[in-house]
Amino acid sequence: MKKDAKIYVAGHTGLVGSAIVRKLNGTGYKNIIGKFASELDLRNQFAVKTFFAREKPEYVFLAAAKVGGIFANNTYPAEFIFDNLMIESNVIHASYKNRVKKLLFLGSSCIYPKECPQPIKEEYLLTGLLEPTNEAYALAKISGLKMCEYYRKQYDCDFISAMPTNLYGPGDNFNLETSHVLPAIIRKMHLAKCLENSDFESIRDDLNKRPINKIDGTASEYKIIELMQNFGIVLLPNTKCQLTLWGTGSPKREFLHVDDLAGALIFLMKRYSSYQHINIGTGKDLTIQKLTEVLKEIISFNGYINWDDKMSDGTPQKLLNVAKINNLGWKYNTNIFDGIENVYDWYKNNNQSKLNG
Repeated sequence: MKKDAKIYVAGHTGLVGSAIVRKLNGTGYKNIIGKFASELDLRNQFAVKTFFAREKPEYVFLAAAKVGGIFANNTYPAEFIFDNLMIESNVIHASYKNRVKKLLFLGSSCIYPKECPQPIKEEYLLTGLLEPTNEAYALAKISGLKMCEYYRKQYDCDFISAMPTNLYGPGDNFNLETSHVLPAIIRKMHLAKCLENSDFESIRDDLNKRPINKIDGTASEYKIIELMQNFGIVLLPNTKCQLTLWGTGSPKREFLHVDDLAGALIFLMKRYSSYQHINIGTGKDLTIQKLTEVLKEIISFNGYINWDDKMSDGTPQKLLNVAKINNLGWKYNTNIFDGIENVYDWYKNNNQSKLNG
């Protein structure tokens, strides 16, 4: 990509999209287009068609998506499959029609079977059943990468797909109803620490920045305590807090800092061209229980962790085989300890960002 190339980042305000914009700006790319969801509804075919015909981007990073954790996926499966299918179909087809030089579609490691050999190679796609709790999202993402493959085959479009592991970083979603595991635990543990320390000023500040169920920092102390109990945060008689988390803590997860992902995506946009999708990750994982121990140390939470084994663990392990991208010359930079410290500092000092613009 030339430095003056016109680049459209779909989802430029989300976790991944904002990281791509930061990385592009930091490396000298200035002709970047981004549209808020209020300006351009990517589910609307006519709106997308009109936008592409007017702007004529040369390169497209397709990072826009409806995303969420187990609770959100289970609760809104129809929205997850409809919204994501419409977004990717409209953007990919409009890119073909307007002769975009290259498009990179961002998938997810949840596309792979639930019971998959570890670490997961790219060729394991469609070799088994999906994890039921996020099947709708996974099916949409599989359709997106297959669209890129078929448009390359039939129309010779240079459309590629990348499958990142679990992501975290500045701009993450800390909404306790829709967030993924790491930001959800960060927020719950932060609130638990504040409650344990009788620091209601910090709790109210947190709720003012990110209201939960329309409850903000102006609510009564009783209402706030009741709200936190609903999310598994309970102050015990010995003044210690007990934090209840879903599952057993035994599943293993791999985490990649979103700034590392952004670097990988730009790397691939410049150097990768193939019908086959490519994994992006660290090649290392840890149990959710170990993750909570790391978070307890960083957040300085001294309370107790209670595991609710009646709730789903999700996929037992999702470690990606990243030999392919490593052999091309890319490797991650941020270790999880430094990365989580960075995210926790961001969380305390920023309001909830808008996602999936």
